[in-house]
Amino acid sequence: MIDKILVFGAGYVGSSLGILLSKNYQVIMVDTDKIKVDKINLNQSPIDEHLMAEYLKNENLNLYASQSFSEHLTSTDLIILALPTNYDESSNCFDTSVLESVLNELNESVFTKTIVIKSTVPIGFTEHAKKSFKNLEIIFVPEFLREGNALEDNIKPSRIVVGEIKSKSKKIANVFQSIAKNDPEVFYMNATDAEAVKLFANTYLATRVSFFNELDSFSLHHNLNSRNIIDGISSDPRIGHGYNNPSFGYGGYCLPKDTKQLLANFAGIPQSMLSAVVNSNPSRKDFIAQQVLAKKPKIVGIFRLVMKKNSDNFRESAIFDIMKILKEAGRELLIYEPLLPVKNAEFNVTHDLSYFKSTCDLVLANRMDDSLLDIQDKVYTRDIYGDN
Repeated sequence: MIDKILVFGAGYVGSSLGILLSKNYQVIMVDTDKIKVDKINLNQSPIDEHLMAEYLKNENLNLYASQSFSEHLTSTDLIILALPTNYDESSNCFDTSVLESVLNELNESVFTKTIVIKSTVPIGFTEHAKKSFKNLEIIFVPEFLREGNALEDNIKPSRIVVGEIKSKSKKIANVFQSIAKNDPEVFYMNATDAEAVKLFANTYLATRVSFFNELDSFSLHHNLNSRNIIDGISSDPRIGHGYNNPSFGYGGYCLPKDTKQLLANFAGIPQSMLSAVVNSNPSRKDFIAQQVLAKKPKIVGIFRLVMKKNSDNFRESAIFDIMKILKEAGRELLIYEPLLPVKNAEFNVTHDLSYFKSTCDLVLANRMDDSLLDIQDKVYTRDIYGDN
């Protein structure tokens, strides 16, 4: 029976899981970031997500956060690892050092129960980890969360994939089913298949984003109406309307790193499409930058660095590469980003929206915002549908 769960990592995945699981279980959230730990213990969300903040404020949760975990191990029934695995360009692979460090520490401890890996890992990692950390029972359970909707996607998961086909796998699935308000289909498979599910799923989404971005580039070049074309294409139920809103490029926590990792896993296997998806993103950013430069603005405003509305994530945001191109072309940049301090060594930042709008000759907005409606004539965006 599972009563107490340790969740390592208070990012999108760990925070959303920990909060929801604490309605049914005693949950200890473990993170090295003291600010996140203190926020959780004050019933404040460590992530900028409205629903997460509401749950922490209003729900009766059995949740405590800590920077240490050793004193909780003997009474813990399950550990969930939701630790960062950023892509390392030099090694052409996810950096799993933080994950492996924690696994090694647990391997040398008294803990003998199941460990669930929620971090995204290279294909084959879990089987390798089982051989390296022989004292641990390790199961891989991928997450399928949208940034800004992490809690909602755990409440109503599209599916649950358990990378284990032994008897204990159903017990693990039940933990995640216990926080779901829908009835998600559960898939049981070996860990390596489950790792592939995660990477191929995100690469398909990146492929869709790239397809509609390139459609939009074609439309702009030929003075066509992107929305008319996308509406006509997406009305086919075999295609559908998801991930069809043009942008400056895909970014965020998952798609850039997952596509590169899957491409790296294809080493020695003939392929063309994955390389095209990875290469499409910088091509789109360059196209957008050239479109902006053609308008000959002197001062270019950057409205928000975040990838999506209702997000606090800058990671791999497409706008950064576009800014680099514009800066190299001699354009002055002014950034409106309330999440950055005004005194910034790297960027020229303002929190004064009125000053921002009046100063800039042209404003770049990956996603349109109502606060820019009064200067629509100088806003450059490829946001057609007004959603993420």
